[in-house]
Amino acid sequence: MEKVRIYTFIDRNFLDPGEGIREMKPAFLAPVNPESFTKNLKIDLDQRRGHGSHGTDLRFKSTVPEELRLEFILDGTQTIEGYGGEDTTLKTMPVHDQLKKFLDSVYKYEGEIHRPKFLLLIWGSEIRFRCILSNLDINHTLFNTNGEPLRAKLSATFLNYKAREERLAEERQQSADLTHQRKVKQGDRLDLMTYRIYNDSNYFLQVGKANGLTQIRNIKPGLNLFFPPFDKNEA
Repeated sequence: MEKVRIYTFIDRNFLDPGEGIREMKPAFLAPVNPESFTKNLKIDLDQRRGHGSHGTDLRFKSTVPEELRLEFILDGTQTIEGYGGEDTTLKTMPVHDQLKKFLDSVYKYEGEIHRPKFLLLIWGSEIRFRCILSNLDINHTLFNTNGEPLRAKLSATFLNYKAREERLAEERQQSADLTHQRKVKQGDRLDLMTYRIYNDSNYFLQVGKANGLTQIRNIKPGLNLFFPPFDKNEA
């Protein structure tokens, strides 16, 4: 079975100076695949409550970068069948050295970029995750008579990473700080159209004023409306 592969990059755009990812050698190959993986998706909401209000107006703030959690087993007993897969050196490598190889790949400070390396995790058809390590728990569970570890369980959390240029491009495409244009359809209401753009319907009077509307309750289908950027403090 194909093992979890971790590729490392010093380029934040995950550019490979070679011939492509298929020709690259992974920096770390999981000796035993995890039994499962966990993805965590989270939306950051503004939950401020108005003075004297019993309810909370939940407003969208941002989408938190996706998390991926994996658990790895490092074993030095040489009793696990197929341990190491393609990387046959792992089977006879002490757990201490296996752990160092993993840490050198995902955690070690890289002087050239002044941070740990950028990572690409690949496993089967479900995981192709560009990320950085955000948290790692190491639990040694088995020892020989000399006290040397024979098995360790790693619980690693990886945080989705996008280069600044890519992130800004995506944000600008959806940003309410840009002027948007929409054509009114049958049944459209100005307050609902305003909410779709700004996540807040309180701007509908300003939108009406910006478009020179004499009345805002019954807007005509086919009308082109502009939704300019507004100072949120004015809502």
